[in-house]
Amino acid sequence: MDIFLKSCRNELTGNAEGSPGFHVVLGNEACDLDSMVSALAYAYFLSKTLDSGKVPLPVLNIPRQEFPLRTDNAFLLRESGLSQDDLVFRDEVDLGSLHRAGRLDLTLVDHNVLPSSDCDLEEAVLEVIDHHLLERKPSPSCPVTVETVGSCSTLVAERIIQKAPEVLDQQVAQLLYGTIVLDCVNMAPEAGKVTPKDSQYAGLLETHFPNLPPRGVLFQSLQNAKFDVSGLTTEQMLLKDMKVASEGDLKLAVSVIYMTLEAFLQRQSLQQELCEFCHKHSYNLVVAMTISFNDNKEPFRQLAVYSSSTLYRGEMSQALEQARRPSLSLSPMSSPYSDIRAYLQGNTLASRKKVLPIIKDFLRDRERREVHCGTLEESYEVPQQRAYTEDAGIEEDSYFPPTPMNSLVEGCPLDNGLPKISAEALTEKFSKMASEEENAGDSNVTHTPGGQRSTQAH
Repeated sequence: MDIFLKSCRNELTGNAEGSPGFHVVLGNEACDLDSMVSALAYAYFLSKTLDSGKVPLPVLNIPRQEFPLRTDNAFLLRESGLSQDDLVFRDEVDLGSLHRAGRLDLTLVDHNVLPSSDCDLEEAVLEVIDHHLLERKPSPSCPVTVETVGSCSTLVAERIIQKAPEVLDQQVAQLLYGTIVLDCVNMAPEAGKVTPKDSQYAGLLETHFPNLPPRGVLFQSLQNAKFDVSGLTTEQMLLKDMKVASEGDLKLAVSVIYMTLEAFLQRQSLQQELCEFCHKHSYNLVVAMTISFNDNKEPFRQLAVYSSSTLYRGEMSQALEQARRPSLSLSPMSSPYSDIRAYLQGNTLASRKKVLPIIKDFLRDRERREVHCGTLEESYEVPQQRAYTEDAGIEEDSYFPPTPMNSLVEGCPLDNGLPKISAEALTEKFSKMASEEENAGDSNVTHTPGGQRSTQAH
């Protein structure tokens, strides 16, 4: 594997314009351990089995400067005898130029749809291997392997063992094994992550490579590295394990934070730092999902929604509170900041993988409503009609309860409430209708779009 990675960098710098190009294996933009290892291992597999002429190239989907934040990634690389200097990052290869030149094939691992910022690369996608909810439309030109196992690395290990088991060596096995063990929380059933297939392939790796580190020791070491956020700024914490979702005018970051929400909320000037983070990266919202462990080593989840917009913050919070597939069982917590809503997440099995579909559904539904009813501007403030105090007086925020979307259109007839109709007005209306019906035999009555009557004789 180390020789392969060094050759990839050499190929990238020396690949002439007339050469066939690259078969890039691209992980998701969170670049967590599973995403990195799936890309590295599958590209290595392709280098031994692919004969298209294109050079297999694993690409980590973040800028190189962000990699030090992935402390568990860096730890497993070191333990496997690999150097991060040999890795290729997203800011070091121009995938768009390669695609326009017809020199790019693309395999997606640990995600099955490209973000909107990469939609121009869609025609280059030849294969998908993923363990998230399937969002990709079926295509005969792009085989898709999607199975909701605990780790995408399980599916990569399965492919290698079934198709070319001789490709596995100690380095590749340790990368895959460490990732499966971490993703599946040391294979503990009570964590709700491990599946029979994860256990099967972790066991096969243990059997064929008896020199792998003991499972419990490796898990604890990776866990300690992953949760080491000492010295990180708020921005670095958010970037450490972040995915982006967007639709229309709304773009949000969904970050996993490796500490309790209480500790996160106590960070000095947190609300100002979140505001600056959103401004710098053009986000309207941040959903922070914290994870920590209690004394019994059981996962403990909390969630926070930040936005400087009352409208966006309220809409997103409501969507999460009312979610049913799955229900997050959110209970409000006190928050010291007016722009941050905080929750205890009762459903500890609902990881980000299960929450992201809720968020994406919310974004799609919101965009459909806006297309139908008109555009909501971010500066929109919900009219102050009744006081709504949340978090036991911590946040004072006055606004209407949820309203039909057509009431948010500028100049909607319902803006001032339902019309007042008296009994006299109804009597007069029925009399008028009866009079018009008497004249129906002599004329055809139509209404123009403006509501004026016009008469056309037979």
